Amino acid sequence: MSTSHGYRASWWTYALHQVPHTNFQFEVVDSNFAPQEWNYQQALLFLAGIAGLCLAISLVLICVYLIRFCCCISQEEDDSKSHRACCVTWSCVAAVIICCAGIGIGFYGNSETNDGVYQVTYSLMNANHTLTSIDLLISDTVELLNSVVKSDLTQLEEVFSKRPEYLVIVRNTRRQVESVAQYLAEISFWKGVDLNPNVVAEQVNFIEDYRWLAYILLLLLDLIICLFTLLGLAKQIKWLVIVMTVVSFFVLLLSWGSMGLEMATAVGLSDFCYDPDGYVMNQTQIVTNISPDILQYYISCYQDVPNPFRQRLTMSQRALSNIHSQLYGLEKEAIPQYPTAEKHLLVVQSMLNTTEGNFHHLVALLNCRGLHKDYVDALKGLCYDGMEGILFLLLFSFLSALSFTAAICSLPRAWKQFQSRDLDYDDMDEDDPFNPQARREMLRAAGRPHLPSFYSYSSSCGSHNSLRVSTPPISNAPVSQYMNQSGLFSGNPRFENVPLIERQSPPPSYSPSMRTSFISTTQEETDTQYRTELVS
Repeated sequence: MSTSHGYRASWWTYALHQVPHTNFQFEVVDSNFAPQEWNYQQALLFLAGIAGLCLAISLVLICVYLIRFCCCISQEEDDSKSHRACCVTWSCVAAVIICCAGIGIGFYGNSETNDGVYQVTYSLMNANHTLTSIDLLISDTVELLNSVVKSDLTQLEEVFSKRPEYLVIVRNTRRQVESVAQYLAEISFWKGVDLNPNVVAEQVNFIEDYRWLAYILLLLLDLIICLFTLLGLAKQIKWLVIVMTVVSFFVLLLSWGSMGLEMATAVGLSDFCYDPDGYVMNQTQIVTNISPDILQYYISCYQDVPNPFRQRLTMSQRALSNIHSQLYGLEKEAIPQYPTAEKHLLVVQSMLNTTEGNFHHLVALLNCRGLHKDYVDALKGLCYDGMEGILFLLLFSFLSALSFTAAICSLPRAWKQFQSRDLDYDDMDEDDPFNPQARREMLRAAGRPHLPSFYSYSSSCGSHNSLRVSTPPISNAPVSQYMNQSGLFSGNPRFENVPLIERQSPPPSYSPSMRTSFISTTQEETDTQYRTELVS
């Protein structure tokens, strides 16, 4: 368990840490985070292999379904076939909708993971700035002390060479200055270390950029497939549905593969986040050879953990206080007698003031709060935001894999329905006005042909006697029926050139009242002609 102040493992970390770790020999492996051990690597690969097993099962199901679809001849009735076609279409739509929901989850998970990794890199850069500031401050202070010892204190020894009491004070000051420089040099624990947090942050950021871009491309690819699949189903475009089926198969492989990678990453990260202090301390000590007391001080940062720098800092502060009192006494007693020593004494006092300011700054930098805060922020970014994002990406991959599995099974039957409808249209008469295909062609035609005059039908019908023989009865059908017939026959030149009597229907786009008026007028003309013949 982690003992870091301000960090506590989340519940999903506990849950994933309890996942059984098994190697390739089906032996239980310790769940402590140890990526350098082969058994632990086998356990993570075994978890990733679960996704491979799911991929194999989905491929078997797809093959069995497609074999049954291609080889088995359906003997169902027309009603059941239409019902099955409707179910197939809606199953494809449902799979696409679930995939779109998974894509939304994937975008959120990808953003959360990126935020977590960014927090880690930001904390590493802050820690590197603090460690670099400590080393730079110590090196500058030590260099300043050494320069004063070699120049001004040496000159003071020469000036006070004839006064033993002053010479003892100067030499004592020199020894204490050298002691302060030595104490400060021993405090510099990060100098010469091969591990550079800034370089680690740049490498992590580089990898994260490519990971983020890869998931963005995968999410966009899934979204494009879903949109074009819906377009193909809505417009019944057979070639588009076939292409999306083939592409869905490759995306299915990517989905299961990413799921295996995310599963192994989530479990491994949960093992690290369950007890990060022990692993960080061990690895840092191996790489940097830093004392365990120093690492424990910065990782835990508790009051009961002793400060490993306290003794050296205390001795340095005492030495600086002694130097300050000695220089004050030397200035008060020796300067009136040796005015030439005033210049060198002022330089030493200036060095003392600068050293005291650097010392207080160094004490603040060496305090565990700054580096421990960076450490805790890195843990929170990795184990909170990063872990949450990986779990959402895992859910996205699972939903995407299930959706594409269902789509691959359903889309072939959907385009089969498109083909059967096209075959039904081919069996119809091209001149049949009730043929939907003929209606589409008529609607695509630019404009309608010119309708002949209403009374021009009499010229093609011959004499009016023929009207009397085949006069159709007046129908009481509703107006909507004639309007539907008018819509069906409009735009078809063949039917507009046929006489009204032979068609047994009114001309296209004429209302029932006009039809009644036409029949009554024709009947009156016929009766008048008949009476004229009888009289003659």
